[in-house]
Amino acid sequence: MIIVDDVHKHFGGFHAVDGASLTIREGSITGLIGPNGAGKTTLFNVIAGVLEPTSGRVTMAGEDITGLPPHALFHKGLLRTFQIAHEFASMTVRENLMMVPGGQSGETLWNAWFRRGRIAAEERALAEKANEVLDFLTISHLADEKAGNLSGGQKKLLELGRTMMVDARIVFLDEVGAGVNRTLLNTIGDAILRLNAERGYTFVVIEHDMDFIGRLCEPVICMAEGRVLAEGTLEQIKSDERVIEAYLGTGLKNKAMAGAG
Repeated sequence: MIIVDDVHKHFGGFHAVDGASLTIREGSITGLIGPNGAGKTTLFNVIAGVLEPTSGRVTMAGEDITGLPPHALFHKGLLRTFQIAHEFASMTVRENLMMVPGGQSGETLWNAWFRRGRIAAEERALAEKANEVLDFLTISHLADEKAGNLSGGQKKLLELGRTMMVDARIVFLDEVGAGVNRTLLNTIGDAILRLNAERGYTFVVIEHDMDFIGRLCEPVICMAEGRVLAEGTLEQIKSDERVIEAYLGTGLKNKAMAGAG
């Protein structure tokens, strides 16, 4: 689905992404882990068109998408959520979902004046789809709540719901568990697994909660210092000395020696 080939992203003299290469398999739920400052979010932003790479190449299903803006990638089915949810706070949860699909008839002044019936029909269809999404995510009771009143976890569910309002092919989730209680995190995890199994969504997940990663993700990719350090199952990653050193600043041998002392 996605191939990242030797991508670099520099901010002056700082190399946030420094030659990262990885492959995201279609139909997978891939975990992306690493210590703070590893370059995970910057790489997400490069793939999703928020940032243009300094060098390197990103392809999606064989098509070069390097440097394409987010709206162009949106229409190709590549969506990205953020660590801090971006909702329309004064609109209801249902209205937030209905805003997502592009090219709506009501967006033009001509249609607003002369094609009101067409607009009304589209809005009914969008409302119906939004209700189906809310049912899927088990948050129908929040449909008419102002989005700004939601908890952090509920806002993450809303962001996931937005991806369901269009034909998403691959979704990049940035720290979906940040500030979310365990019950809601389990609900989010259930929704991701169902979207993957029932609707064929491909996911890439940045997350620090290893229990969440272990439940959802295979493979798991670890980054450090802007590069891909290791890839495998979570158990393989956790036992990789390079990964331990990246997180703890020490290798297994030194760790064992310190424990023995």
